[in-house]
Amino acid sequence: MDYQAIKSVIEGLLFAAGSDGLDAKQLAYVLELPIDEVIDLCYDLQGDLRRQNRGIQIIEIAGQFQMTTLREHAPYFEKLSVTPEHSTLSQAALETLAIIAYRQPITRTDIEEIRGVKCEKAINTLMGKRLVREVGRAEGPGRPILYGTTRDFLEYFGLKDLQDLPSPALNLTVEDLDEDERSLIVEQQQILTPEA
Repeated sequence: MDYQAIKSVIEGLLFAAGSDGLDAKQLAYVLELPIDEVIDLCYDLQGDLRRQNRGIQIIEIAGQFQMTTLREHAPYFEKLSVTPEHSTLSQAALETLAIIAYRQPITRTDIEEIRGVKCEKAINTLMGKRLVREVGRAEGPGRPILYGTTRDFLEYFGLKDLQDLPSPALNLTVEDLDEDERSLIVEQQQILTPEA
């Protein structure tokens, strides 16, 4: 294996190791090379990344080689970490968000009644992404928290305001409904349809 190929392997190993990094002894064992040679290759790779103006670098901390991003790029990573678009929403989070968007202000208990399952984790995820916020307290025992959408929610979905939300789906098929809802529709159809 030539030195360029070995440096490529080192780069992959350090990436896989993440923030734990690897020391020269571990790399030497995996690569089956002398420790001194591995250290030289790590420094050479470090220089390659710097000369190529790459967005990553290799640093050595307490005898561990680590792959990291460049310090001067930190403002971009900070911005990414607070942008709701940086990750997708789970089905549970989307369902919870839809309920909040259409029924706000709404309590967690009311959301759980509609969904039929607990939704604390989904609400926390949505609040972490700044799509949902606490908008007050409901009257009544315990004064539960009321949730509503945020400006970031409007931006995330490209809406001017809440009136731009699409109308809830009214064209459900009978198969989309639960047994009680199906029987109610069948009864209504029987009442409205005159007997021949």
